[in-house]
Amino acid sequence: MNRTKGYALMFLLGAFLAGGALGFSADRAFRGGHGHEGRGPRAYRQRMAEELKLTPAQQRSIDSLIEQKHRQIIALYKPVKPQLDSIAVLARVVSDSTHAQIKRLLDPDQQRKLDEMRDAARRDLAERRGSDTAGRDSRPPGPPQY
Repeated sequence: MNRTKGYALMFLLGAFLAGGALGFSADRAFRGGHGHEGRGPRAYRQRMAEELKLTPAQQRSIDSLIEQKHRQIIALYKPVKPQLDSIAVLARVVSDSTHAQIKRLLDPDQQRKLDEMRDAARRDLAERRGSDTAGRDSRPPGPPQY
């Protein structure tokens, strides 16, 4: 039984990673790899509506399907959320430790720049997730949002 749960967790984590990569790739493809304008689920739907020239009826139907998909994905994650939360905490510890080790190899100016780069990356991630805590988003990864 534990082996089955382990396989299920591995499958869900794999699906999450694949979904994240696919979402990132789709976002880059729609935006052509340009700037940060128009992020988030609403912006994605708006871009889809504009680029596909959807009728209002098509747009309502697609919005409904995306909302349904989102509810189904949330339900899939619900049983493994505690494990994902634990993994996120451990991943943060590993990340912080590696960051500290790298900083020890750098001079003070390089250390400052590295900290700025990391802060910018965290703000960007928080923005993509729609977090209010830009720069210090400690939420575990969740289902991709579009």
